[in-house]
Amino acid sequence: QVTHDALIYSTSLNYNPVPTGNPVVVRTSPAAVLVECHYPRRDNVSSNGVKPTWAPFWSTLSAEEKLPFSLRLMNDDWSTERVSTIFQLGEVLHFQAGVNTENHTPLRLFVDSCVATPRPDRSSSPQYAFIDFSGCLVDGQLDDATSTFVSPRPRQDVLQFAVDAFKFAGDSSNLIYITCHLKVSLADQAPDPLNKACSFNKASNLWTPVEGTWDVCSCCEVRSC
Repeated sequence: QVTHDALIYSTSLNYNPVPTGNPVVVRTSPAAVLVECHYPRRDNVSSNGVKPTWAPFWSTLSAEEKLPFSLRLMNDDWSTERVSTIFQLGEVLHFQAGVNTENHTPLRLFVDSCVATPRPDRSSSPQYAFIDFSGCLVDGQLDDATSTFVSPRPRQDVLQFAVDAFKFAGDSSNLIYITCHLKVSLADQAPDPLNKACSFNKASNLWTPVEGTWDVCSCCEVRSC
């Protein structure tokens, strides 16, 4: 039973004696004893002694249920976060997506999609999806672009990609807002069409994955993953 303050386990100990000896008299009687164990809902509960070095259960649970994702603009050598968000056409935007996996089994990060809009509203128009179809960097197919995922990754929980600067035609504000959808899979799970990072290689005219077999990118060509 769960109450406001406690978690209660209860059971009954039942004693049902079998009459012996003279059937006219009895010397024992049945009994039922209720046993309850009350555990405070806001305390640590364990069958072992709690060691002072243990992290409180509630903080561990909180950390395991939440994944802190990040998306940052980096400087040209990827060493630090870029201070300025102003770019000239002809420059390259260096993005670094990451996730803190400190309290998790190893995870691999993917960028499912990235959409640019002239206003903060993700659903505003016009809009330009430069990563789409569960990890296809479609901007790299354009003749005037060299956009690509960086391979190999620096770590499994980090993914870097470079995109040539652009603006919306006819938009005098020259502002772009970028919204990306990040996700993770288990690091030992093989990449598949829904969990991948694929760039278009103009030299070979083929899609290439950051990791995994070539066939995980085949759906990028037909633009249906």
